[in-house]
Amino acid sequence: MENLGRIGFSEEQADLLEVAESFCRERSPVERVRALIRDSLGHDPAVWQEMAELGWLGIAIPEAYGGVGLGLAEVVPVVEQMGRRLMAGPFVSTTLAGQALLAGGTEAQKAAWLPRLAEGMPATLALMEADGNWDLEAVTATAEGGATLSLSGQKLFVENAATAGLVIASVFHDGAPALVLIETEALPDGALRRETVIDETRRSFELTLDGISVPSSQLLDTGKARAALSHIHLAANLLATAEMTGCTQACIDYTIDYLNTRKQFGKLIGSYQALKHPSVDAYVTYEQARSHLYSAAHSFTEQGTGEVATRMAKTAADKALSFAADRAIQFHGGFGFTYDCDAHLYRRRAIWHASQHGDAAWHKRKLAQMLL
Repeated sequence: MENLGRIGFSEEQADLLEVAESFCRERSPVERVRALIRDSLGHDPAVWQEMAELGWLGIAIPEAYGGVGLGLAEVVPVVEQMGRRLMAGPFVSTTLAGQALLAGGTEAQKAAWLPRLAEGMPATLALMEADGNWDLEAVTATAEGGATLSLSGQKLFVENAATAGLVIASVFHDGAPALVLIETEALPDGALRRETVIDETRRSFELTLDGISVPSSQLLDTGKARAALSHIHLAANLLATAEMTGCTQACIDYTIDYLNTRKQFGKLIGSYQALKHPSVDAYVTYEQARSHLYSAAHSFTEQGTGEVATRMAKTAADKALSFAADRAIQFHGGFGFTYDCDAHLYRRRAIWHASQHGDAAWHKRKLAQMLL
């Protein structure tokens, strides 16, 4: 029974899954998703406030800092349902900023910022750079100085930066990687530039650090920086896996609905084996990915085991969503290549997640180094 529990739901996960499924279905129908693509903000502030009132932003924040006191394992079912409905917003970036503070912040920094995140202040991370290196310790942006730090460099793929109250950026300081807090209200004009990215449901920005100065007190604990970056990397992959898994389920549902509606030569196209067999394959890979997801969620805090499970889960989810989305486009024929077909929304989501924090091939190489 203990082994079965490793990939099952806890009571808290089951409750959150039920609430999140209903909430995301009602607040993020695909028509709303498409409307928000054309919206400059990219998400609905009223829905964001509802999430805060539900306590979701504090799920993985300890009660001492105004949170619920659970962990990332309980965040997973919420993000899974967001992915299923392609729900936009800064939930994941804010959750990851909270994890950065928990793993690397000083006590004063955690006391100052975590309650604000739990109450609904959006936040984000600035980790990626122009070389596209998924090793978060490979930092070229710098922080130099004594009591006042002068920042320089550029960060890419800073999600939701325009609406965030806080950005946590990785920099090179005193010969080692470090993390620094930047309040967005202090950013100079022109520091943020919106990027055009493959997943149009997201709002991603380039952040120029040149000309930004912050007190040295806004450095996170430098002695914990490497461990914090490692934790952020795995947490980001766990939540990306949850989003991709939910997205895969929606993609398969969308495709099956079409196969059971479209007729060709007087028969429903879903009755043809050439379409039935790949559909079954897509569903099998989805179930495998979901099992990996909840196994990783269960063991995430276990040293060594959690990392292996998370990398395996990201690899499985990458494969599952890419395959399901490719088949969705193919099975919809000519319509599948048009902007009106929802299949491209799922394929774009798959490409985006493959570009962030490691694709399947990269994680497989990491696993080979760990296991062989």
